[in-house]
Amino acid sequence: MATPTIQEIEEQVGLTQLNHHDSIARRGLVVSGPPFTGKSTGLTQLGRTYELWIRQRYPSQDRIPVVYVTTPPQCSPRDLVAEVARFLGLSPINPRAGFTNVVDGVGQALTEARCDLALVDEIHNLYLPTAAGEYPSDQLKYLTERLPATFVYAGINLEKSGLFTRGHATQTARQITLVKAGAIPYGPEWEGLVANLEAGLRLHRHEDGTLIHLDRYLHERTHGMIGNLSHLIQAGALAAIDDGSEAVTRQLLEVIRLPGFH
Repeated sequence: MATPTIQEIEEQVGLTQLNHHDSIARRGLVVSGPPFTGKSTGLTQLGRTYELWIRQRYPSQDRIPVVYVTTPPQCSPRDLVAEVARFLGLSPINPRAGFTNVVDGVGQALTEARCDLALVDEIHNLYLPTAAGEYPSDQLKYLTERLPATFVYAGINLEKSGLFTRGHATQTARQITLVKAGAIPYGPEWEGLVANLEAGLRLHRHEDGTLIHLDRYLHERTHGMIGNLSHLIQAGALAAIDDGSEAVTRQLLEVIRLPGFH
């Protein structure tokens, strides 16, 4: 799916090349926006695109070019490093090990794995013990400087959270490129997105073009939010399978409720 957010995120893949030549002030990327605006989709698309590129360019290399983790609720930076370690299949981290030792150990594993991208979703779940969040901000800065990968964070309204914008966090912000995710306006990009999702349907009696003709209705229902659109069409497809109709129609979509308060 080629949404404006995904296209902008994919353009930032070149950040990894910058970081290969700069071990002191590593660059990073933050994808921020309201819920259901395609942040996670953009993040996973970035990882998929980069990994496929690496596999094609270096087909004989045994490596892990991309790491993807989701930030647990009330997470600390140490917990975040533990999630990376779990993704890599490392042994559980010793609870008595110091933060710097933990980072160094995981950094060594990332180096051996030749990892270039560390994708961190739901970063808004990071626990901020102070109003400005300086403490986790300082630790995130340490992570980006010590771990040999480009960090890409995604979360809800991060520019307002203080994680990257207040106190000591401004030092980290100077090394980060911000991509803002938002609603997609009605127009050719929205029409293309609907067509792309419809093309992925595998229903026996669904008529091609049905959803394309409903693109304005779908935009009004979902307020241009890619997450809502994806949910609506997927739920419609499942309902069509359950009732045996094998076709997504407006009548079927009308009875499906979207997540959140609508």
